[in-house]
Amino acid sequence: MDRLNLDRLDALLRGIRSVRTLVVGDVMLDRYLHGSASRISPEAPVPVVRISGQWRALGGAANVAANVVALGASCTVAGCVGDDDGGTELRGALADAGIDDAGLVTVPGRQTTVKTRVLSRHHQVARYDMEVEEDLDAEWSGRLAASIRECAVDVDVLILEDYNKGALVPEVIAAAMGAGRPVIVDPKARNFFAYAGASVFKPNLAELEAALQDRVVADDPGWMAAMRGRLACENLLVTLGEGGMALMTADGEHVRVPAVARSVYDVSGAGDTVTATVAVAMAAGSGILEAAILANHAAALEVGKLGVAVVTPAELREAVAEGVPGGAAGPGSRTRTGEG
Repeated sequence: MDRLNLDRLDALLRGIRSVRTLVVGDVMLDRYLHGSASRISPEAPVPVVRISGQWRALGGAANVAANVVALGASCTVAGCVGDDDGGTELRGALADAGIDDAGLVTVPGRQTTVKTRVLSRHHQVARYDMEVEEDLDAEWSGRLAASIRECAVDVDVLILEDYNKGALVPEVIAAAMGAGRPVIVDPKARNFFAYAGASVFKPNLAELEAALQDRVVADDPGWMAAMRGRLACENLLVTLGEGGMALMTADGEHVRVPAVARSVYDVSGAGDTVTATVAVAMAAGSGILEAAILANHAAALEVGKLGVAVVTPAELREAVAEGVPGGAAGPGSRTRTGEG
């Protein structure tokens, strides 16, 4: 199957509406300050931005959750916030998006991750972050693990979204992986090899090369099969930016999915969109290749928007209806290895 037809897409989109999702990981709040810069500061060689507007968005694991609900599924998020203004604002933003925050724990004295971007005429001129990266201690990781076990009882799929901000420690990962549900993992370096048994393991090229300290050979079926075995995942999906995706499936099929040709405005959050789309599509009954093709279309739509953004079912349907190729590449792109 090289493309999605509209009948199949419509069936998946209907199925997604009944999917229940739990997103676990490093939640963040993104703030945007927008204005214009017409002069350089006399104090330092930096632009002076006259702010004319501001808005907030969900970031990190919370952005994955926002993408899940935008696609029509329901979502609960589990992670940690501080007892600070950022934590209060983040919970408010989750509520505004229709996301259940029942899995969040509030850690006294911990800084909620808040990233503030300063934009001039839609170009980012500065970003400042307020965050801590230390792992949760035993008390709070235990509380978060208990929260995950409780929330996971009533969901169809779990998404683990790691940004190396300290929420996904071994006890928390074990609680999620042991919940008895399909698990989609978007990893970072700190616990890269801690997700044995994942239904889909979805690193990007830079993350995989950093973890391996070696070059990734995503076009080599043998290399991809060996890597899938090393990571002990069912399906390995490597996102390659403008190179599309490389997939090694549980039954040993290697597929290259080329990027959809669209205008790129801002790549922020594209990986979150891919993760969310793969998770809800598979929970709605798609296979991994079908989910990857749908996620490929979703990512192409997301990078055409400013900042972290979500993609709607209507946008996906329009993109697929346009007939823009988003599926497996041409002859020779699909190979089945001897492994099972």
